[in-house]
Amino acid sequence: MDPKELPTDPHRLHEDVMAMLVGTLFVALGVSFYTQAMLLTGSTAGLAFLLQYATGWRFGVGFFLINLPFYWLAIRRMGWSFTLRTFVAIALVSMFSELTAGWVRFERLQPLYAALMGGSLIGIGMLVLFRHRTSLGGINILSLYLQDRYGWRAGYVQLGIDGLIMLIALSMLPLERVGLSVLGAVALNLIIALNHKPGRYMGVS
Repeated sequence: MDPKELPTDPHRLHEDVMAMLVGTLFVALGVSFYTQAMLLTGSTAGLAFLLQYATGWRFGVGFFLINLPFYWLAIRRMGWSFTLRTFVAIALVSMFSELTAGWVRFERLQPLYAALMGGSLIGIGMLVLFRHRTSLGGINILSLYLQDRYGWRAGYVQLGIDGLIMLIALSMLPLERVGLSVLGAVALNLIIALNHKPGRYMGVS
């Protein structure tokens, strides 16, 4: 059966709000794992980690500011509803990242565990947001825009930018931590790839 022919189950407002809170809390906790272990991920979150490690700026502040230029692209590509949801999600991740630092303390955190668990938590949080027509903005929106405007493959653009972020990270972090960051990114993307497929989940808002 064509996924378009399947019945949809629209989300109610309280379901969207709950999903927004739960998804962003999961992402913020994953960010705490990464910050404690000095790891990073791709996209605008990766840029926020680089800014934090290079200047001492807090992740939440950097993540919120770095995403600001991408909102006009989101409006053009995805519309106002998606953009407003994304703005709220980014603001919540920024806020919860700051608050989680005071809520959670790690006396000992093994870097490999931090990479896998942190990446998985971020992936689960993003999956929850995706299923409620929300994203964490940034490079993904830019990639889709460049694909529409110039025909550049969005996946290749995303991969190239994320690769550049990891290369820059080599000047700030030990090779081992960059390697673990790549492993965490694999865990993150596997969570999304295995659970976010057309036709598997038809809920809409």
